[in-house]
Amino acid sequence: MIKFVACDLDGTLLLNGAQKVDKTAVECIGKLLDNGIIVAPASGRQITSLKRLFEPVSDRLAYIAENGALVEYQGKTIGKTPMERQFALDIIEDVINQPNCEVLVSGEHTAYIKPKTEEYYHRMTKIVNYHTTLVNDFSEINEDILKIAVCDLSGIRNSKDHFINKWGDKASVLVSGELYLDLMDKSVNKGKGIGQIQEYFGLSKNECMAFGDNYNDIAMLDMVTESYVMEKAVDDVKKHGKYITGWVEGTLRQRFKDILV
Repeated sequence: MIKFVACDLDGTLLLNGAQKVDKTAVECIGKLLDNGIIVAPASGRQITSLKRLFEPVSDRLAYIAENGALVEYQGKTIGKTPMERQFALDIIEDVINQPNCEVLVSGEHTAYIKPKTEEYYHRMTKIVNYHTTLVNDFSEINEDILKIAVCDLSGIRNSKDHFINKWGDKASVLVSGELYLDLMDKSVNKGKGIGQIQEYFGLSKNECMAFGDNYNDIAMLDMVTESYVMEKAVDDVKKHGKYITGWVEGTLRQRFKDILV
């Protein structure tokens, strides 16, 4: 019996660049919650942004935010894994020095930016709708740094090898979208977040299902028995799915047809 559902957002629940969760999908999630099933968005996004997306059920969800660096259930922090501060500042400086690359630095309560371009500022504050704080220098941040996101406006394919080769042996480095790459503490990934939720609720892999589409979802997919990969995903990711799907909501309605009527 499935007791827990985790779902990636961009490219999975949110398709074709969508930045809002369909009302019918939120209603579907609400019915799962009503029937005692734990539901968690699992995303590289900040937790504040995730909560905005899932109103009016946001206060009933679990969250695997910042690719697993922050895990929360109904306002209670289950797990938090910050980066070593000086190491994070070194990475930030490297991102700033790369052409076409912007940096987003995630704390628990806000995300910090120092935009090079108006395009990036507009993207983060108006399109992605992040809660952001402008800084003159990233050394001003006075809370734990959970994640550093690289946004390459020319396409992350053009810079990902630099970050993987330079930092991959010291940090968790994961491509999270067409424009984005995330760097976290070496131990962090969505799979760790799933494991923390499983431990907190006493769940087995057989009681868990997950949906994903990208490399940063692989560790999460491997932590559940019922794993779904989006049909447009690359083959390297599809290898980690038990099933292939093109529509999360449709799959949930079929899988839980006894309660999603």
